[in-house]
Amino acid sequence: MQFCLLHSQGIQPRINLNEKSLVVDSVSVILKSKYVFPDVAEKMGDLVKSNFHKRIYDKLEDPQEFAQVLTEDLRSIGKDKHLRVMYAPDFIKMSKQKKDSANTELDEFQGRMDRFNNYGFKEIKILPGNIGYLKFNEFNPAQEAFSVAIGAMGFLANADALIIDLRNNGGGSPEMIQLISSYFFEGEPKHLNSFYHREKDQVDQFWTLPFVPGRKLANIDIYVLTSNRTFSGAEEFSYNLKNMKRAIIVGETTGGGAHPVDMVVIDDNFAMNVPYARAINPITKTNWEGTGVEPDVKVSQDKALETAQMVALKKMAGKEKNEKLKDRYVWAYEGFSAMVKPIQINKSVLKSYAGSYGPRKIIFKDEYLYYQRENGASMKMIPISEDYFMFDEIDYFRVKFQKLGNQVTGIEGHYDNGTIDSNPKTE
Repeated sequence: MQFCLLHSQGIQPRINLNEKSLVVDSVSVILKSKYVFPDVAEKMGDLVKSNFHKRIYDKLEDPQEFAQVLTEDLRSIGKDKHLRVMYAPDFIKMSKQKKDSANTELDEFQGRMDRFNNYGFKEIKILPGNIGYLKFNEFNPAQEAFSVAIGAMGFLANADALIIDLRNNGGGSPEMIQLISSYFFEGEPKHLNSFYHREKDQVDQFWTLPFVPGRKLANIDIYVLTSNRTFSGAEEFSYNLKNMKRAIIVGETTGGGAHPVDMVVIDDNFAMNVPYARAINPITKTNWEGTGVEPDVKVSQDKALETAQMVALKKMAGKEKNEKLKDRYVWAYEGFSAMVKPIQINKSVLKSYAGSYGPRKIIFKDEYLYYQRENGASMKMIPISEDYFMFDEIDYFRVKFQKLGNQVTGIEGHYDNGTIDSNPKTE
């Protein structure tokens, strides 16, 4: 369950001994009745009760600090990053108003926050080489979020490969995981994941949907970017696709949280996130709790996107049978490689290129070359090799210098459709 904490302004609150006792006893009872592993729940509850009776919490007067210390103590045994005690009086008040009456303040606030954050969807674009890129930071459970997801998948429907960026995704709704995953498979529904619920003593299964709006992306390569901040539902998405051999995971090992949680209110000030179920992958028969999802290509998270692009472009160029399309992928790969790994060219070589080539002019200025055609704007030249250059401003055009021995004789204009035109050096 996701929610926002609101912070009141004013006098710094303090917690007294009676409320500490109530919170500690409640935490113990809630864990023993709900936590996914009963034996671990028993140990965690006994620890905080013992700490309370040993007066370890006596000096804690700040309720935020008290909640944090309780959380750390519980996690010292459970190692469960989903488990959390929270000081959240404003949220609890709105929750009770919603439950006791027709008050919709909490729903309205959460709805505004969801729209403010575009339901977690941050960036959608087409990268060089017709690689789709989708970045979203949560699997939002709101009904409106599904329309955003469907729109995003529609935008990406013509991509030849897809990069999904989950480096800042903290998880969320299994139903949203189910929807997005369903775009990547054809045929009969595929079993994605299951959850065993301790209290209900039942297993809930999640399968790909038999129908999704728009075109599926079932036959393209998928790359999922991860970091140590990738958590919970984002880990499930990565884990599912990795074990189904439907995606290549690129980046860092994820956070290691596999247990879905429920929020339980303790009193007017405190609540608790309680992991109540465990994931069971149909292929591995286990999950990523405590271990995280290991990437297929291990790189630091800041290198994950460029690494995935390089791998995708190289793979597409290698398997493409149509020579004209293959040239497009090679074009994109060369240009992207030049940006990722810039080369240095001797100043004397650069100066030798300066001059006029019919309507084209090459200018050496401030250690760089600039290209200008007739009275057009000048553009800085980015080297792909010693005699081959690209531009930031336009990605469909490049120039290559012609040489006879060490003498520069002309210039060629190369276009991404395979066309080449040339001009001799005139001065």
